[in-house]
Amino acid sequence: MQRAVLCLVLACLSAAPCAAEPLTRREDASVFARDGRLLYRETHWSAGADDPRRLVLYRCADGRPFARKRVLAQGSPQAPDFELVDARDGYREGVRTRNGRREVLAGEAVDNPAGVPLDVPGNGVIDAGFDAAVRRHWDRLMAGETVRLQFLMPSRQRFYPVRVQRDTGLDWQGVPAERLRMQLDLWFGFVVPPIMVTYARDDQRLLEFAGTGNLRDVQQDYPQVRIAFAPQRARASAGEVAAARNVALAGQCRF
Repeated sequence: MQRAVLCLVLACLSAAPCAAEPLTRREDASVFARDGRLLYRETHWSAGADDPRRLVLYRCADGRPFARKRVLAQGSPQAPDFELVDARDGYREGVRTRNGRREVLAGEAVDNPAGVPLDVPGNGVIDAGFDAAVRRHWDRLMAGETVRLQFLMPSRQRFYPVRVQRDTGLDWQGVPAERLRMQLDLWFGFVVPPIMVTYARDDQRLLEFAGTGNLRDVQQDYPQVRIAFAPQRARASAGEVAAARNVALAGQCRF
């Protein structure tokens, strides 16, 4: 117990490395098109609410894996490094820390892709770091305040201003929940569809996402999707996490 507390203090004060907790939480999700068609499935493995590390495996509707994402502990919980690889066309995007500097990259997967220098603003959010930002500002959001963030779009290699607001409280498949609205915070933001995200009220875990997806379709566009997670998390074994890290990505599903 004392060692765990000491590790936490050192990590907060000096970023000293401590033994990482295993990815023991599993969350399964189904991704649907606007017309209700099942496009693909996602499985997320994570360690804890304050740990940004995450492994995501994307599978075709028939179960074949075609893409994988790793969210790393580099950076902050709100703006972590990550890497996404889509084996359907070799597309790769992410943020990495190299020689003490942050870089963003997007394009076809190669051994050492060139990265563009990335300056992360104080309210910058990267990928799954949005969940950490929601937890950080939860009380403000529940009080009806508008939270303004800068959200990274890796494909465009820049941050965009967004505003996040509480939309409504609801019962989501038996789980008390809160729905939030994220909108582009620019004068032309009204022409861009908002993103609606639903979080469990007790622990702020993501239950549903409705908006522009992060995987491209056959037209190389990012379609509007609804991602519905299972109402409850499951426990994950070390074996299944290792298998997800190493399984070959060979799916050729089209959506």
